[in-house]
Amino acid sequence: MNVVVTRILDVAADIRSFEFEPLGGHPLPGFEPGAHIDVHLPTGMVRQYSLCGPRESSNAYVIAVQREAASRGGSLAMHDLKIGDTLRVEGPRNHFPLEATAARSILFAGGIGITPLLAMAEHLAALSASFELHYCVRERSRAAFLERIASPALRERSFLHIDTEPGSTALDVALAIGEPAPGKHLYVCGPGGFMTHVLTTAQRAGWDDAHLHREYFSAPATPALNSVSPLESFTVRLAKSGRVIPVSASQTVVEALAANGVHVETSCEQGVCGTCLTRVLAGEPDHRDLYLTDVERAGNSQFLPCCSRSRTPELLLDL
Repeated sequence: MNVVVTRILDVAADIRSFEFEPLGGHPLPGFEPGAHIDVHLPTGMVRQYSLCGPRESSNAYVIAVQREAASRGGSLAMHDLKIGDTLRVEGPRNHFPLEATAARSILFAGGIGITPLLAMAEHLAALSASFELHYCVRERSRAAFLERIASPALRERSFLHIDTEPGSTALDVALAIGEPAPGKHLYVCGPGGFMTHVLTTAQRAGWDDAHLHREYFSAPATPALNSVSPLESFTVRLAKSGRVIPVSASQTVVEALAANGVHVETSCEQGVCGTCLTRVLAGEPDHRDLYLTDVERAGNSQFLPCCSRSRTPELLLDL
């Protein structure tokens, strides 16, 4: 879809919200809380951003982007946008949905991770569902959308934890999550260390992985592929054509496929978003993603070819 930037607001230190309206007057597709859009930037990059505006609106999408000086360039390109600029967006897609049958939802947001969870909290509040939102930031100036969190719908069920502010209550994850129960679900989004702390605390308390929902904005640093031993080369066989394509130690599966004229749609290229999820019909993947759950990885019936590799000499793919 082609959209135009109609509003830009500074909502916190280094965080801007962007409002997009459709060109041509066509309504925008609806979305569920946790959904994101793929934004095609003028630089040629494609980046994913969670939708955090009113889901009832068909006239505009709202996202928020934190400027990261050490980023791969997406946030800097977003912060260079001006009102009136036109872009192409795809979606919405939702790899981070709310569990419809949950009796209680506990939401943990760290920094810019508030974007999908704020949409979830407002939706749950509209349903009069049982939930609470914990929002953690280093400084108050870096907390986005405080006016929405302070709204009558959310203020009694939202807890702001500010590291550097005297008197602010530190987040006690174990106390916040309590004991696991069949109807309780946990959602977390934010920096990697924050997410690991929340998820590890829940796992130690006996929470089942099926009740733990997470969305990563980026993958942690990993060794460059060219440092991998050449012994990790393998082949992929395409079930629909029978073609066999070699994957060298310095290539991703996506790169090897592209070099042979086979396109697999990607976005983050870090194993975070799930866009390139591909069925595996035979062979054992070497999962290196942050998208699949432990149960899904153990099933070995799918993998993310943008980052994952193979533990067997060949993988048979549903391509």
